[in-house]
Amino acid sequence: MRKLVLSVVFACAACAVPQANAPEVTKKAEAASVPAAAYAHRTLEALPLADFVLVDKSDRLLVVYSGGKAIRAFRGLQFGDAPMGHKRFEGDERTPEGRYTIDTRNPQSAYHLSLRISYPNARDVAYADAYGRSAGGDIFIHGQPNGLSSDLRMRGDWTDGCIALSNAEIEELWQLVPDGTPIQIRQ
Repeated sequence: MRKLVLSVVFACAACAVPQANAPEVTKKAEAASVPAAAYAHRTLEALPLADFVLVDKSDRLLVVYSGGKAIRAFRGLQFGDAPMGHKRFEGDERTPEGRYTIDTRNPQSAYHLSLRISYPNARDVAYADAYGRSAGGDIFIHGQPNGLSSDLRMRGDWTDGCIALSNAEIEELWQLVPDGTPIQIRQ
């Protein structure tokens, strides 16, 4: 019996997605592992704080991890007018790709709450400098524009390279994601 219990424990531990490996999770496994209403029955107080955020641009999916486990997923993300490809220059309306950090929050944003992504990094700046251009900046995860009814959502991709959620979703994300949380954004 003891061997059986230990086997089950080790098998379950092997299934957990460690934080550092979260970006390597396959898209199919990721989508299947976090149903749309995965934690709808739980209050936010019951959820742990995030220690990693993964954004998959092609699936329009943001997954929040804690301790290597997906704790919340948001679907239907909105991006800039040119969502495919890595942000290279100010004004290209692309969302950056790569590993960054949620480095600050702005409750007085022009959009309903905003979490800033630490774009550009040194590599982004060097690339833009090589072309005599600015890499841009002020990339955020935010809600809908202030003044828009809280139950409405803009249509399509409309940001300048940010990641937009509904107002209810950004309120939840705001509570789950502390400053300093790593974020991986991939195509």
